Amino acid sequence: MIELAPTMPAMDTANFVWACLGDFTTQKIIFDLMVKTNEAAKMADRIISNSAYDLEPGAFSFAPNILPIGPLLASNRLGDQLGYFWPEDSTCLKWLDQQPPKSVVYVAFGSFTVFDKTQFQELAQGLEISNRSFLWVVRPDITTETSDAYPEGFQERVATRGRMVGWAPQQKVLSHPSISCFLSHCGWNSTMEGVSNGVPFLCWPYFADQFLNETYICDVWKVGLKFDKNKCGIITREEIKNKVETVIGDEKIKVRAAELKRLATQNVGEAGYSSENFKNFIEWIKS
Repeated sequence: MIELAPTMPAMDTANFVWACLGDFTTQKIIFDLMVKTNEAAKMADRIISNSAYDLEPGAFSFAPNILPIGPLLASNRLGDQLGYFWPEDSTCLKWLDQQPPKSVVYVAFGSFTVFDKTQFQELAQGLEISNRSFLWVVRPDITTETSDAYPEGFQERVATRGRMVGWAPQQKVLSHPSISCFLSHCGWNSTMEGVSNGVPFLCWPYFADQFLNETYICDVWKVGLKFDKNKCGIITREEIKNKVETVIGDEKIKVRAAELKRLATQNVGEAGYSSENFKNFIEWIKS
């Protein structure tokens, strides 16, 4: 574990991006790329960040040359977004309209997370036995299986309360009143989108910065919970069910999530810290 500053969370070196992926050759390629990126950053006149000072004061005090201008989507959560890898299924929004307030668990793991069949089925069965409504983003390549990886009969059993889509308009989903919590891989974009909408998290990081983001969510901001793995490295269906119940019933987490939403909105609002940084950045471009 290393700590860049006393005001920043400690980082596990085993989770560094070059240590998480592929064989030695792949890891060396990623490491060399990171070195080049850091060298290039030293030459930059401005470095801007999709974050807010109030979310990471320790980090921005440690690196004052990095200017937070976000969360970038906090003031534009209903706008159309571009750049997705998969076509969105916006019909899930109509399904959400039919659900009671704060009743739906939103499950999404970003563009790169991949599960083996055992873990994928445990997740499916955990959602099933939770007896909660859920919206689950299941990319076509989310498992290592080429055929249907769902447990036998799963889709029929959850048909009345579960909705699976290939990709979702996440900003609109997270701002929907029916969402109760966000089961996430903790990618930074997803983290900022959840924070900006005041949604509690269940954290399931996959690689790289996602583990540090989990630390912010659970240990620093205290707006979410971590999953515990069993001795085989599996997050079991019972663990999933229990953590879903715990986070949905935790009033302290809900209060802190609402406060983070307020801070995010304040930072991008008129005269907010991020807003002023962005205005100054635009003026610098024009000059």
